[in-house]
Amino acid sequence: MLFEKVKIDEKEYYRVSKDELSDFVVSIFVKLGVPKHDAEIVAENLIMADLMGVESHGVQRLKRYVDGIKAGAVKVNPDIKVIVDRPSMALLDGDEALGQVVAHRAMRMAISKAKGEGNGIAVVGVKNSNHYGIAGYYALMAAREDIIGMSMTTSRPLVAHTGSVEKFIGTNPIALAAPVEGEEPFLLDMATSVVPSGKIEVYRRKNKKIPDGWAIDSRTGEITNDPNLALSSEGAILPLGGLGELLGGHKGYGLAVMVDILSGVLMGAVWSKHVGGTSDKHSDVGHFFMAIDPDVFVGREEFKKSMKKMLQELRDAKKHPQFDRIWTHGEKGFLTAATRNKIGVPIYKKVFAEMNEIAKELGVEELKPIDRS
Repeated sequence: MLFEKVKIDEKEYYRVSKDELSDFVVSIFVKLGVPKHDAEIVAENLIMADLMGVESHGVQRLKRYVDGIKAGAVKVNPDIKVIVDRPSMALLDGDEALGQVVAHRAMRMAISKAKGEGNGIAVVGVKNSNHYGIAGYYALMAAREDIIGMSMTTSRPLVAHTGSVEKFIGTNPIALAAPVEGEEPFLLDMATSVVPSGKIEVYRRKNKKIPDGWAIDSRTGEITNDPNLALSSEGAILPLGGLGELLGGHKGYGLAVMVDILSGVLMGAVWSKHVGGTSDKHSDVGHFFMAIDPDVFVGREEFKKSMKKMLQELRDAKKHPQFDRIWTHGEKGFLTAATRNKIGVPIYKKVFAEMNEIAKELGVEELKPIDRS
């Protein structure tokens, strides 16, 4: 079955094979001095986003990482330290590493601690890190080992919390993944804002207006459809639920602050207002990871069976007349990934050109699209 959750205008995109795209991204980071194993982790994270139809967190962000490394804001050979290590918890100092590298290590520790020594649950935090890519990547690491995974991170201030017009809190994502018998895991991966900033960046690259309710003009407090304004110092993204409390904007605001507490304040990192994130300024991002082993509760196999039953019941509920199907979280992404593994990963032509400019500058072989003639 060929399925892509986002309609792609083939005139605006090139298709690239997943393996060639991975080799290309790895070669860029290796050329910048990143150890190959670390480069492979970053590439896997970015390409998972593109495979699953989340281009806002995919290879379009490559330039951001490259610029950060060049400016010295991101270390390619960090001295990552474990500064707290207990049976069911740990805290890592990322030493300004690529966020994916230290986050991958932290999630592996959480999984190991939850499954080992009969702990059943583990929390591992990170401070002194950088942007870690798609949050669901880390939660999914746990689900692939038949346990529940949770991932959160602070991020730079882009969102005006309820009652304000100022960029003050981050888009602060939350991800949770759980194994399911006989099918792909349940995977919730969401920003606590109406949309992540990368999605607005996609609209900006395509010269398209953003939908009503995504962002405001900070000077007037009015809704704006201009992606350039939304991402500028004179605009702000809105929290999940939108402007005001009528549709629950205060709930998105509260979820973002929860992430700041667990990923920032608790870990000794900074919270959104103080996160860096420019190419020449260290971010001091904080991450929070949790792994829960169902074996100490209901049992892994029983848990997976119950998950399958629950998800099927959700899908079988009486449908709204405007919907052809009820989806559960992660389904569309996994189907999209299966399609793109077969026919290639779509990359917006302007992003493709930008990536090859980076390659040219670094002396790396340029990326080539799949020949569709």
